[in-house]
Amino acid sequence: MLQVSVLRDNTELVLAGLAKKHYKTAEADVSAILTLDQRRKDLQTAHDSAQAEANELARQIGGLMKSGDKAGAETLKARTSELKQQTKAHADELAQVEEALQQTLYKLPNLPHSSVPEGRVAADNEVVREGGTKPELPANALPHWDLIKKYDIIDFELGNKITGAGFPVYKKQGARLQRALINFFLDQARDAGYDEVQPPILVNEASGYGTGQLPDKEGQMYHDKQDNLYLIPTSEVPITNLYRDEIVAADQLPIRNTGYTPCFRREAGSWGADVRGLNRLHQFDKVEIVQITQPENSYAALDGMVAHIEGLLQKLELPYRILRLCGGDMGFTSALTFDLEVWSAAQGRWLEVSSASNFETYQANRLKLRYRGENGKTQLLHTLNGSALALPRIVAALLENNQTEDGIQLPEVLHSYCGFSKIG
Repeated sequence: MLQVSVLRDNTELVLAGLAKKHYKTAEADVSAILTLDQRRKDLQTAHDSAQAEANELARQIGGLMKSGDKAGAETLKARTSELKQQTKAHADELAQVEEALQQTLYKLPNLPHSSVPEGRVAADNEVVREGGTKPELPANALPHWDLIKKYDIIDFELGNKITGAGFPVYKKQGARLQRALINFFLDQARDAGYDEVQPPILVNEASGYGTGQLPDKEGQMYHDKQDNLYLIPTSEVPITNLYRDEIVAADQLPIRNTGYTPCFRREAGSWGADVRGLNRLHQFDKVEIVQITQPENSYAALDGMVAHIEGLLQKLELPYRILRLCGGDMGFTSALTFDLEVWSAAQGRWLEVSSASNFETYQANRLKLRYRGENGKTQLLHTLNGSALALPRIVAALLENNQTEDGIQLPEVLHSYCGFSKIG
C-alpha cells in the first residue's frame, strides 16, 4: 500500500508511475485519496479541539460547584453536552472517512522502479541474459504430457477423479522426483543462508491483505467461507506475515527465510495449449525464498536472490533466460520483478518457473512491518520474495529436455536425492 505522504508530496511522480503500470483511474483515485486524507485531518483536529474544550470545562465545572455557583456550572454542563455530541459525530464520520481512505489506497498498485521498462504485455519484457544450451531432440520427441503417460509417473485422470482438473496425482518415480526437487531446493536455500520454516497453508483475511493478495486477487484464491480462511497461492503470504505488526531490531536484519508448501490457484478462465499438462495447475509445489531488509540494501538483496535462482537452474542443467518485466506485465504489489524461464524443448517455448520481486515498502506499509533506525525513529522495511523454485514446469522441462530412447536421464545433482539417475 502506498503511503499517503508519498502521494501528497510527489503527486506527479506517483501519477507517472501508475501510468507506467497502465492503471487507468490513477488521477481520480489519487485525487480522492488526497481529499479524504485532508478531510480526515480536519475531522481529527475538530474532534481533538472539542475533546480538549470538554476536558477544560469539566475542570471548571468542578471549581464552580465547590464555590456554590450552580448556575454557572449548569451553563458549562450544557456546553459540555453539545461538545460530546460533536465529538461523537466527528468520531463517526472519521471512522467512515478512514475506511474509505483505506479502501481507496488498497486499489492503487505499487509504483514501478525507475529501471522498469515501458510496455503493456509480455512481449515488451526485457531479456537480461540467457544461459545453458538448448538440447536438440529427435523428430519423434514427446511433450511431457505424453512422457508422463509413457513412464506412468503422473496421472491427471486419477486427479480428476478424486478432485477435478488441475490436481494431478504423482506416483512411482514421479512422486520421488517431486520429493527430491523439494529437498534439493530447500537444502540449496539453507546453504545460501536462508532459515527454513514450515508455515500453515491456510491464512486469514488480514494475512491476505498484508501481502496484497486481497483485494486484488480474491477471485484467484480458494476461500473457505465458513471460517473465512484462504488457501495460499504462494508461501510468500504466510512467511512474510510472520512479521506483521512487528518492529524488528536492526541487528536481526536482514531476515532470510525459505519454506516449502503446496500452493493453490483457481486460475479461472484458463484453457488451451499453454495450460496443457503441467504448464498450469490448480495445486502445485513450490519452495519460496523471502527477505526483509533495510531499504538501502533491498536491491542488492534482489540481485542476490536472482543469482541464487539462476544457480539452481544451472545445477539442473536447464537452458534459461532472465527477464525484467515491463510496467504492464508486472504484479500489482511489485516495484521490480525478474522472471526466470526455462526452455521446454518438446514444446518449443519458454516456461516461467520463478518470479523474484522487490516490493519496497508496499507490503510493509500494509503489514505495519518496521524497524528502529539509528535515529530511534521507526521506519518501514522492504520485503522481497522469489520462487526457488516452482516444481511443475521444472519437471516438464526436465522430462522433455532429457528424454532419450532409453528413458529420461536426470541431471547428476538429483541422483542422490532421487535414489535413481534415470526415469524408465
